[in-house]
Amino acid sequence: MILKELLQNFNYISCNENTNVEVCHITNNTKEVVKGSVYVCIEGFKTDGHNFIGEAVKKGAVALLVTKDITRDDVAVIRVTDTRAAMASLASLIYGQPSKKLKMIGVTGTNGKTTVTHIIKTVLEMNGKKAGLIGTNTTVIGDKVIEAERTTPEAGTLHKWFAEMVDAGIEYCVMEVSSHSIDLKRVEGIEFDAAVFTNLTHDHLDFHGTMENYMNSKAKLFDRCRFAVINADDEYGRKIAEKCKSKVFTYSIDENSDFKAKDIEYHDKGVIYNVAAGGEEHKVKAMHPGKFSVYNSLATYALCSVLGFESEEIEKGIIIAKGAKGRAEIVNVPAPFKVMIDYAHTPDGLYNILTTMRTAAHGRIITVFGAPGDRDKTKRPEMGEVVGRLSDYAIITSDNPASEKAEDIIASVEEGMRKTPCKYECITDRAQAIEKALSIAGQGDLVLLAGKGHETYQIIGNEKVPFSEEKIVKNYFM
Repeated sequence: MILKELLQNFNYISCNENTNVEVCHITNNTKEVVKGSVYVCIEGFKTDGHNFIGEAVKKGAVALLVTKDITRDDVAVIRVTDTRAAMASLASLIYGQPSKKLKMIGVTGTNGKTTVTHIIKTVLEMNGKKAGLIGTNTTVIGDKVIEAERTTPEAGTLHKWFAEMVDAGIEYCVMEVSSHSIDLKRVEGIEFDAAVFTNLTHDHLDFHGTMENYMNSKAKLFDRCRFAVINADDEYGRKIAEKCKSKVFTYSIDENSDFKAKDIEYHDKGVIYNVAAGGEEHKVKAMHPGKFSVYNSLATYALCSVLGFESEEIEKGIIIAKGAKGRAEIVNVPAPFKVMIDYAHTPDGLYNILTTMRTAAHGRIITVFGAPGDRDKTKRPEMGEVVGRLSDYAIITSDNPASEKAEDIIASVEEGMRKTPCKYECITDRAQAIEKALSIAGQGDLVLLAGKGHETYQIIGNEKVPFSEEKIVKNYFM
């Protein structure tokens, strides 16, 4: 695309005359710059992208998106008021406005996003629809699987992937939408056909400051979709529904709603319940245990129903949905006990998985967990208290300590653990903590490895160190 032509539909403050150039790519990361790139200068929390203009131009950038008074005669310089929002707008134009050619489904909330997107994708595909997926675990575009670095990528990457989906003949894009991506305007300008709100619990307060701010970030998504599907059992969900500009549909177990789960049967390997909607009831079976499985499958049922699918079409997808990697995932081991890997890394997430495990464990629950570094510190004691009250034995260990000392994070988690009667120990090395849990597990016990989920690395300092809990477990029995 010729930049000069793209700018006819783009709002900017000023621009020099070097716009008669071909552009094929847009990024705010100099490592990703190629010949023909637009380099976006973002004044971030730690660095200022304007400081790396020389490097970007040297690597092939033909245009700069800036907020400062930058003068160059070798590349196009486009000045805007907000480079984050402008990047999203220009990225859409560069790739031919691909999101408008897809049926966009967004899922947001603290917990459940990944599982819900996977179930929705399964239902769509079971009914002959081609669906792409963007989320915490992976991005899936046809047969192409891309490992995720963050829940919702930067706008340039997003629109590139949307374009690839369009080229692959994909009709639906199902994506997780994080609160960070909303506030940082990565999804600016995208209109969603429908969006789901799962829940809001203590997390990311290092970024948002308060739960009210966190809620308001999530709420923005529901002003840019046709249909909003919201959990009425969640107090923040009810607040979002009250002020939402979209057409709202609610789902619940306890409160009155448009899609209500009734006559719930909890089993070791799944749940069975009736969905009451529109004066009718339909039976749903989901092959994952626990109350959270009811919520995840019910959110999917409501969303797909709102999009026009019949109950029978939805049910046949839900019953075969495998869920997501690292979510309540059982590792097969030659032992008289079970080992489960789960991504739970918030007080509420830990509560949900541990209460579910209590119904499946015939012996003790042994929990190995920690808290990530450089993230919301206020939730750490809460995590310790939740695990302590719901486990028979716990091992507090490291979990992506990043720039913090793992021992300091563990001490903070331990503050909450001390309030409970649970026996526990602290082992900084996560591999050793896992091996210790396996060594003390016995007949009928259930060992929960919480916090890492699908991740195959640990973040220590600025490095991603390879680390697979599944491999550690399997190697233990070799």
